Amino acid sequence: MNTLKIRWVIAHEPLSLFLRAAASFAKAINSKSLKQKIEVEIMTLSEYSERYNEGNLITKHDLLDLMNTGKIEMSQMYTTWLAEKYNSDMHVLDMPFLFRDHAHAEQILEGPIGQQLLAGLSEKSNVRGLAFTYSGGFRMIPANKAIRTLEDFKGLRIRSNKNPFAIETFISIGAIPVPCELEEINEGVADGIFIGGESAWPRVYPLEQNKFSIAMNDTKHSLFLTSMIIQKDFWKSLAPELQELMKISAIEAAREERSESIQDGELAKIKAKQEGIEIVELSSNDMANFAEATKSVYIKFENYFSPGLINKIKQ
Repeated sequence: MNTLKIRWVIAHEPLSLFLRAAASFAKAINSKSLKQKIEVEIMTLSEYSERYNEGNLITKHDLLDLMNTGKIEMSQMYTTWLAEKYNSDMHVLDMPFLFRDHAHAEQILEGPIGQQLLAGLSEKSNVRGLAFTYSGGFRMIPANKAIRTLEDFKGLRIRSNKNPFAIETFISIGAIPVPCELEEINEGVADGIFIGGESAWPRVYPLEQNKFSIAMNDTKHSLFLTSMIIQKDFWKSLAPELQELMKISAIEAAREERSESIQDGELAKIKAKQEGIEIVELSSNDMANFAEATKSVYIKFENYFSPGLINKIKQ
């Protein structure tokens, strides 16, 4: 039996979340009845640099270029980055209060709309999307301040994602967004640049965001998503039967990853409570007003997406 090798490079922190998803895929594909063994070589950026790039360091920002040129076969990437580079419709997943709950998200991500968004990547790139993962889930705000009411957001400097949809979400409620990398939250709070920033429960402890937090403001205002991706030329080289098994394995691994992310989030909540960190939830009235305020984001970007896309998701 011959062996097909896949180089899977992990670009993002925390490594534990992304290692698990890659390992789940490797296990899933090799559990199938295959005519060949699939070897998934899972590497960090530094490991890839040593093994395949003559020791020259690469960053997470180089990963999509490496995939486009065929130097790696698979990875897992923020949907926000994929949207910025290849398929602007994928930015719809960054919109506030788009999903009612996890069940609604799964219905969309695994259904025709999700598949359409993934397929759109390959129209302008050498990248093909296979499945959606969380690597986070619903966003929240670890901070050195408890934000008890919607009114309390006014004038607060809060780290936001760099995409315009996240920025406008905070502007809509009177906060002052400070766009920066997720990994820069701790330093930004320590330097007094902002009081905290949007993150997701499974990332709190791996990224040590608990160290500066006196409160976890559980706003659930949008969904943090990633996607399993594969190099398109490599994909085309596979037999149709193997392509189908790869797709099924990615969906299985993604489903497992999303479930584990939710469980990780619940465990993080328990740990935070045990450490005396306050978990703050807005009242149902304030949450409704938060969602109402963000309608301005939908109005501002109503012509940004393919016609009818948002309505199809919200149905």
